[in-house]
Amino acid sequence: MTTVSYQINSKRRVSAGVMALAGCLLTGTLSVAHAITPTDSVPTATVNYGDLDLSTQDGALTLYRRIAAAAREVCPDEGSRNLAAFARSKACQAEAIARAVSDSHIPQLAAVYAARSKHG
Repeated sequence: MTTVSYQINSKRRVSAGVMALAGCLLTGTLSVAHAITPTDSVPTATVNYGDLDLSTQDGALTLYRRIAAAAREVCPDEGSRNLAAFARSKACQAEAIARAVSDSHIPQLAAVYAARSKHG
């Protein structure tokens, strides 16, 4: 089971945290994190977007790319030789991105995500 939660702070920063239990557990503010057990500290990758104009397609696309890169950092596929681990990594990344977009409440980012989701 995977559960994800995000929050956006007032400094225009988003972080997403991801913990592996049976899947991934995301916590934070839209930084992406991964840990073996719930007692381990959760490393995070913060995605800053204060430099972006999120009312534009380009700004939203840049933020989407930053979120996706952060998700890949904290949900690595570790060489992808193990198919099950690779699948878990991709599912973790997809969930992290989906939740970050959903919880951001940024319409342009949601539009970019929807367009990307249609094309794989």
